[in-house]
Amino acid sequence: MSHAIPGALRAPVAYPESQRPGFVQKLARPPALLKAQSLAFLMFEKPDLEACQAFLEDFGMRPARRLADVLSMRGSGSEPCLYLARRGKHARYRGAAFTVPGLACLHRMVSEAGARPLRPSEVPGGGEGVELVDPAGNLVWLVAGQDQLDPLPLRAPLHLQANTLVSTPRINQAIRPPLEPAHVARLGHVVLQTVDFATMADWYMRHLGLIPTDVQYLEDGSPNLCFFRLDLGERPADHHSLVLAGGLEEKYEHSAYEVVDLDALGQGQNVLRAAGHRHMWGIGRHVLGSQLFDYWYDPDGMEFEHYTDGDLFTADHETHYVPLELSGIWAWGDDVPASMGVKRDAATLYKIARLLAGGRLSLSRLKLLGRAMARPRPWL
Repeated sequence: MSHAIPGALRAPVAYPESQRPGFVQKLARPPALLKAQSLAFLMFEKPDLEACQAFLEDFGMRPARRLADVLSMRGSGSEPCLYLARRGKHARYRGAAFTVPGLACLHRMVSEAGARPLRPSEVPGGGEGVELVDPAGNLVWLVAGQDQLDPLPLRAPLHLQANTLVSTPRINQAIRPPLEPAHVARLGHVVLQTVDFATMADWYMRHLGLIPTDVQYLEDGSPNLCFFRLDLGERPADHHSLVLAGGLEEKYEHSAYEVVDLDALGQGQNVLRAAGHRHMWGIGRHVLGSQLFDYWYDPDGMEFEHYTDGDLFTADHETHYVPLELSGIWAWGDDVPASMGVKRDAATLYKIARLLAGGRLSLSRLKLLGRAMARPRPWL
């Protein structure tokens, strides 16, 4: 016997670029100055480095270098740094560093993009680097020649031993996941909100050679959010290393760090809860990117994600276009928390008024954004 279900149980349709509806605008790629090879590390300012380090160790990172006013954290891989924090009055995101193929790329960015050369002492792990500033004021470092570290031990994925209806590899043995932090293997991606999506998207594609994997568009067909991957040619790249989302402010949304498997997400959640850290959202599975996820707040309320089992694509995979709906964020799990939506308070009204008065936001676009983010699950 079937039961009537209110609304429609559906996932948003993803159109290959060659088959996108006529009203959907293409996110055009400008000629690239270079092709970044990896997202190396993120940079923050933090008033309390001690509390920051305690959270990150419970989150699964390890100290790489600690000075009085500088904290560098690593993962289990060979990268010398995933997270770099300098002591400051306020907690804030400063920017991201990407690796490039060689020194010639750095020299080109100095001559063609006005990049500032970095001192060798500024780059974690040594090597050379240059500094750019994106249109929103975020730092973007390009680095090459860093010294690599010896990888740290990381247990084998337990899901390879999973018994299913069609495969039973585990006989006469049990699964006993260790109760330990979800050891971070590497940095996966960073998500930024921006008022001027088109300008920011064009800048990052031009300066880093990024490829749009999934573009989300508003009802009028205009792109407003994009998952960008690195152009590694025939070598598979993460579904996204950078996400840009059009919104009401220039803001760091969250960063994500890969762990070994689903059991690491679960046991890592136990460790973080036991240590008194504040949980945000998860465990669940995303739609775009497919990752299993679990989100946490650091001591300053900044968002950090554990993830595993993400999509990989080569450079020839066609860009897809998807309607922007809040329901498209996740496939299953608890409903998206209110903190990931737009706050309905005096501060938000003030931001909107300033954007409207300054001509940076139109009333029609504001309405489109409001409708796109209005209903977390259309069928409920």
